[in-house]
Parts: sequence; structure tokens; C-alpha cells
Amino acid sequence: MAKILLVEDNEMNRDMLSRRLKKKGFDVVMAFDGQRGVEMASEESPDIILLDMSLPVMDGWDAAGHMKANSTTKTIPIIALTAHAMAGDRDKAIGAGCDDYDTKPVDFKRLLEKIEKWLNLQV
Repeated sequence: MAKILLVEDNEMNRDMLSRRLKKKGFDVVMAFDGQRGVEMASEESPDIILLDMSLPVMDGWDAAGHMKANSTTKTIPIIALTAHAMAGDRDKAIGAGCDDYDTKPVDFKRLLEKIEKWLNLQV
């Protein structure tokens, strides 16, 4: 069972995503701000990270950079989750250290396909 670190401050999004991911058989651990997300990435060794980009304490842009700079977490795939859907936002997320990008509101089927793609690349 793959472990997903979900870093999301919005309770409704966190609840919906965690329930649906658990239903699909994933082990889900959660952080509510970017700083805690960075810490949990090291502590929990997830297989993949879903990272909201608009977070308190440390935003997702900075959190992704910290995760990719850390030798313990640099190879963990990060999928940015953001309501920012403007031209260039995907490139900005990739530039910050994310491996992929998905927009909110989340299309669960599309997100699940991305998660499975990245987990298959890790095998």
C-alpha cells in the first residue's frame, strides 16, 4: 500500500481527498501547513506528496524547494495542487520543485491517474 502525504490546510479539501484516497487503498498522512509538510516528508517517508501551494506558515512553493533540497526527500514525487490555473502557473510549480501539477477544484479521476503514473515510475 503506497503512502501519500497530503499537505492541505482547507479542511473540506483535506477530508474529501483523504477519504477518497483511503477508499482506493492508499495510506494517507496529513499536514496542515507547509512547515509541517516538510517535516513529515522526512519523518513519514511517503511514496508521493500532494502539496497545496497556498498554505500557512510556509507556502507550497517554499515547501517544495525545501523538500527537493533535502537528500532524504528529494526523490519523492510532488504533485502541486492549486487553484492558480493561469498560464505559467504549471511552469512555476515545476520550477519550485514539484514534479507535476493539478488544479483545484480537484478532478479526482485525473488526480488519481497522475498519482498512479508517478508511483509506477518509482517501482
